[in-house]
Amino acid sequence: MTTNDNPPASSTPALPAGVEDGQVAVIARQAIVNEQRDVFGYELFDRSTAHHAHTAASDAALLFNALSYAGAEALVGRKTVFINCTHDSLAGGHLELIHPDKVVLEVPTLGEGATAADVEERLPTFNALRQRGFRLAFNQNLLRRAYASWLPSAAFIKLDMQTFALSDADTLVRFARAHTQAQIVAEKVETSEQFDRMRELGVRLFQGFWFAQPQLVQARTIRPTQATIIQLINLVRQQASTDEIEELLKKDPTLSFNLLRFINSSGFGLSCEITSFRHAVMILGLKKLFRWAALLLTTTRAGGTPPAVGQTAVVRGRLMELLTAELLPPEESDNAFVVGVFSLLDVMLGQPMEKALASVALPQPVVDALVHGTGVFAPFLELTRACESGDEASFARAATALQLSNHQVNWAHLQALTWADNLTANE
Repeated sequence: MTTNDNPPASSTPALPAGVEDGQVAVIARQAIVNEQRDVFGYELFDRSTAHHAHTAASDAALLFNALSYAGAEALVGRKTVFINCTHDSLAGGHLELIHPDKVVLEVPTLGEGATAADVEERLPTFNALRQRGFRLAFNQNLLRRAYASWLPSAAFIKLDMQTFALSDADTLVRFARAHTQAQIVAEKVETSEQFDRMRELGVRLFQGFWFAQPQLVQARTIRPTQATIIQLINLVRQQASTDEIEELLKKDPTLSFNLLRFINSSGFGLSCEITSFRHAVMILGLKKLFRWAALLLTTTRAGGTPPAVGQTAVVRGRLMELLTAELLPPEESDNAFVVGVFSLLDVMLGQPMEKALASVALPQPVVDALVHGTGVFAPFLELTRACESGDEASFARAATALQLSNHQVNWAHLQALTWADNLTANE
């Protein structure tokens, strides 16, 4: 790895107050539609907690959950995502992890008592975000005289249909068009009269209960332990080698699962799927890997997946790797490890394997083994499971099918157990 991609040498990020861990991330989405009522995009809202304060930390957690845990394809497809932001979160490192083409940042105007200096102070942040390709959305308060300097920054202006009479709509729309290049979104549309009037005025984007109420999208989540994430952060800060980082990813299936799912989400903007840990590390680079790990830490608390499940998965991965080393080409060993380490993903997520794997990109032979029990890795996985079961008939049948002796398999299993124990001991 090069050293010009260094992460910040600051202390390990602490857990922010109000960010809670859980097995289900609940995100509400409301469609933004065009005049034909086709979906243009979705505005996302965090519904994971009943009284969730809107903070920079919650903004980061919402976007992180949307892209990592919920699976961006299932949540928003290829549509544009509108995310409400605080001014603090606009400078957050989490925005460096996403592809700006996919996200519109909804920026609030300032509160009561804001001065002209306060307004001007935000301009450099807006300009930097726009230079990176982000589009900014504002509410109709932007049209007030105090925010004249913000007008060129607007890609979207949302007009709240509940705050003005329809007779005033023409004036608002004309003013917005005269002073900005922004697309206008009529939001909180609740009647056909509101829709028809705004459409007559040339408005092309709409949002509100008349089209669709917000839908809740629940995503099962698995999260690594804080200790493992901190270990990753420390490796990155020490500019560890790709080999060292890959070893840690092999050690914790929840960590590697989250990384592969995140890097392959539509928000990351890659044109090809990443299916190996090493490739994921190389694509991200140290700086982005640090930011990803720091965000993962802020959305996780002590605990994570039950240790016994993760430990068994790691043993399986190493055993698969050792068993295939003698019988398959060397390049297949990594895939064999992935088969073993993800073979308990259904248990970790509490859902069928096929659904669990739907949110992470894996090579087809890996999927075939895990979902269908077929392909080149299937007999190795069967043998690996037989090693745990104590069923001597199954063990003998699986070993014979691969022409492996009891001694070979038992020795490999012992090595895998020792390897996994050593990894745990190093925490």
